[in-house]
Order: sequence, then C-alpha cells, then structure tokens
Amino acid sequence: MYSVKKWEKEHVNSENLPIKQILRFQQDEINGYEIYKGLAKIVKDPANSKIIANLSRDELGHYRTWLRYSGQEVRANKLKVFVYLLLGRLFGYTFVIKMLENDEDKASEGYAPYKARFPELEAIIQDEDKHEEKLIGMIDEESLKYSGSVVLGLNDALVELTGTLAGLTLAFQNTRLIALSGLITGIAAALSMAASEFLSTSSEETNKNPLKASIYTGIAYIITVTVLILPYLLFKSYYAALAAMLITGVLVIALFNFYNSVVREESFLKHFGRMAAISLGVAVFSFGIGYLVRSVFGIEV
Repeated sequence: MYSVKKWEKEHVNSENLPIKQILRFQQDEINGYEIYKGLAKIVKDPANSKIIANLSRDELGHYRTWLRYSGQEVRANKLKVFVYLLLGRLFGYTFVIKMLENDEDKASEGYAPYKARFPELEAIIQDEDKHEEKLIGMIDEESLKYSGSVVLGLNDALVELTGTLAGLTLAFQNTRLIALSGLITGIAAALSMAASEFLSTSSEETNKNPLKASIYTGIAYIITVTVLILPYLLFKSYYAALAAMLITGVLVIALFNFYNSVVREESFLKHFGRMAAISLGVAVFSFGIGYLVRSVFGIEV
C-alpha cells in the first residue's frame, strides 16, 4: 500500500490534485457505508432493507477504491452518521432517503472533473446513479400522500393557537387559566379540523383514505397545541410564557419546513418565512385585541 507522501509525490504533484480531495471523497464513502448500514436495520420492509444493505456494501467498495490512492484509512464521521440515523427514527426512512439522494447527486457532480485521471470513477459514478434510482423507488409515498393533511393541521393550529394564546395572555394574565382555555379551544378545534378533513377528502376524487387523512390532521393539530401550551405550564410569568410560546411556534415552523423542503424539494426560506410571518402577525394582532378588551371592559381575572 502506498504511503501518503509517496502517493503525493507520484500523483498529486504531477496531476495537481490535492490529497485532501481524495480523502474527502473517501470520507463521503465511509460515511455513506455507515449510514446505509444503520438505515438497513431501521427499515422494517425486508426487500427495502436488503436493497439498502447492498448499497452499503457498494459504498464500502468505493471507499476501498479511494483507499488505494490515498493509502490512508479514514474513520466515519460519527456525528453525521448519528444525526442521519436519528432523523430516520424520528421522521421515517423517506426523509433520510431524500437526504441521501441529494448526497448521491452531489457526489456524482464532485467526481465528474476527475474522470479522466481516475479510470475507476466512471464505474463509481454509474453506481451512484443506480443508487439514486433505487432510493427513489423505495420512497414511502404514504408519508408524502398525507403530508397535505399534516400541513393543514399544523398551519391551522399554529395560526389559531398563537393568536388565541397571545390574546388570552394579556386578557387573563394568569398562566394556568390561559393554558386551560387554550387546551379546551385546541382540542375542540382539532376535532373540528379532523372532521372537516374527513368530509373534504370524502368528497374529492383522490387516492387518500378519508379516515387516515382526518387522523393525520387531528394528530398534527393536537401535537402542535400541546407544544404551544407547554410554556404556560412551565412558567409563572405570563410574559415569559408568551415569549417561549412564540419562540416554540417559530421552531415548529422551521422544523416542519425543513422536513418539507427535503421530502418535497421545496424552498425552505420561502415557506418558512410565509408561515412565520402569518403566525406571528396573527399573534401580534390578537395580543392587541386582548389589551383592548381588558382596557375597555375592565375585566379582571
């Protein structure tokens, strides 16, 4: 096996290709190997798990190809592997597959300028393209099919509850009472939204199951309600609870739009900015209404 210095002398200096670039390619391949290997254990479908395990072996083969040139072992980035597998457990393998698909695209683009120097690269690029095709074929369409129902529940809960809680904050000035009122409002609204989604999906000619669509909508709504109300149960200061609720709302918006930008290949900033502006705008307006109601009617709780 070549030493790094010997390889640099015979290849890098003559071809003006830094050893760092080779090691970067090598790093990507060993990362891919570990991610695919871990993902294969998460995926329950035996056929898909086998496909991913095969992709893992391909990545290891690519790593060994680069190892012949670098002469230097590279360890996988444990943090990156951990994050990818954690995301797979939290959001499902569809999400991680889309991220890996994007990585495969970048890898093929990164290899292209060096094809003339390394004869093995053509075979590696073809493998990466095949990987992408296999990954696309594995995508769990159900999670995407009902994402519209999740968006409906999430959007409605964020807009309604941030506005409601902001208005109640100044009107009641009591965190427990605000939380109780918000919870009752949120549960009632969740049931209403789930029923509306069921009726709407039943009347449309889609391949979505009305019951499943309503459940997705209701669950998304209730989870959002719970997250937004939690600060009012944790803080005694209603201003601190309001600030925490608004920050939490923005984080929920960011998290969901990050997921959506990956699986649906949509612009993160565009959708995040729009949702955040609407939710915060309604909250500010409702806060003003709460102030006026308390001032005009002189309500003390």
